[in-house]
Amino acid sequence: MKRVIVIGSGFSSLSAASYLAKEGFEVSIFEKNDTPGGRARQLKRDGFTFDMGPSWYWMPDIFENFFKDFGKTTSDFYELERLDPGYQIYFKDKLLKVYADLDKLCETFEEIEVGSGKKLAKFIAKAKENYEIAIGKVVMRPGKSPLELVTPETAVRVGQFLRSVSDVIQKDFKDEALRAALEFPVLFLGAKPENTPSFYIFMNYADYGLGTWHPKGGMYEIVKAMVAIAESNGVKIRTSAAVSEIRVSPSGKAEGVLLEDGSFHEADFIVSGADYHHSETLLPQRYRQYSEEYWAKRTFAPSSLLFYVGFNKKLDSTFAHHNLFFDTDFKAHASDIYDKPSWPKEPLFYANFPSASDESMAPKGKEAGFFLIPIAPGIEDTQKLRDKYFDKVIKRLEDFYGESLRDHIEFIESFCVNDFVSEYNSYKGNAYGLANTLRQTAFLRPKLASKKVSNLFFTGQLTVPGPGVPPALISGKIVSELLLKQSV
Repeated sequence: MKRVIVIGSGFSSLSAASYLAKEGFEVSIFEKNDTPGGRARQLKRDGFTFDMGPSWYWMPDIFENFFKDFGKTTSDFYELERLDPGYQIYFKDKLLKVYADLDKLCETFEEIEVGSGKKLAKFIAKAKENYEIAIGKVVMRPGKSPLELVTPETAVRVGQFLRSVSDVIQKDFKDEALRAALEFPVLFLGAKPENTPSFYIFMNYADYGLGTWHPKGGMYEIVKAMVAIAESNGVKIRTSAAVSEIRVSPSGKAEGVLLEDGSFHEADFIVSGADYHHSETLLPQRYRQYSEEYWAKRTFAPSSLLFYVGFNKKLDSTFAHHNLFFDTDFKAHASDIYDKPSWPKEPLFYANFPSASDESMAPKGKEAGFFLIPIAPGIEDTQKLRDKYFDKVIKRLEDFYGESLRDHIEFIESFCVNDFVSEYNSYKGNAYGLANTLRQTAFLRPKLASKKVSNLFFTGQLTVPGPGVPPALISGKIVSELLLKQSV
């Protein structure tokens, strides 16, 4: 039986390990931290539960497809609720609720801008077409060749790879709030809407069409379910086992990993789901595919300043489960991330109150709050800056809530650039991997298979298909199929 070592235990790693074990490989996972899940960790404190990383459950079909491949369904492991509204967006002068019912959402758009309701319905219909093409025809390709993007369906949509998401949205929608709402979903791809090919409006169907869901107990329930799948197929998962070196034979073949505890573990194949840049630093210089100059020139998705806050009271129904605060300048904040990396003067932010819809996430009569400010990777991270930006967030929340929230805070914990580096070996502390810009899509992303070391593979959000939890599940499946072909 051929042996596979998987580095890291995030979604892509668990996915790859499960598929490979199912095909008869002897698979071992080595995870740096003390729990599996990679960035999808959970913080538990004083009866509160926080998802420390991913908190949005989109594309339920992708999750369902994964479990179906192993003869299971999501309901075998966790309970899903579709949120309604999926989320709400606070602007300076209005509140936009993104209802689960598309007709109702179209009515909401129409109230804000005459004629926009019909335009939204047409826009989402086109987004659905793109989604079906992307998921059914393109996304499962391994990123080896530009020809992978050429299908009868994409050929007639070549213009969508030359125009940006912003171009399409701004043509039909004039209200700035509606534009921001429609541009928001592609931010999950890690780039500015004006730099993201318009084909990616399929993310709007993932949002408005397929909806926003919540697994009861939090996103870590997915990790637990995937661990169960992996272990039931024979995968051995070892935590607190950081890899310090990928060993390469004189003939240029991956032969195993050295752990920080000094132990060596042989393998016929190695798959790294750790940060791609970090993974290559585990190799001798001559076996690295991408130089430091290469990485420095890539457009990375943002990092994040995160706060996990326990409140000693319920916040009634003022805030939904998911809330976006777009009450400041969207473009100015985006520029502070991508154009001139710096701390934003007046940041947009995201507020997640999971206990608003899931009582298990906080003690009775209390509220769990998770706040996120997207920031440029690699910028200065100090406690003084964290405190400064928490003050900005809580003040804005209080303005909308109408009374003090500071007096009801039991504790605050934060996570930022330095933590992404130390905890996840993340390049410049990025949170979401490489952005899906035109020059960093499909075959233009770092390769799944090493060009310099045989039997060495990579998976995760720095390679295909890109950032996000559903793409990570897909990335793991793609790399398992690629490895399987090369092992024959």
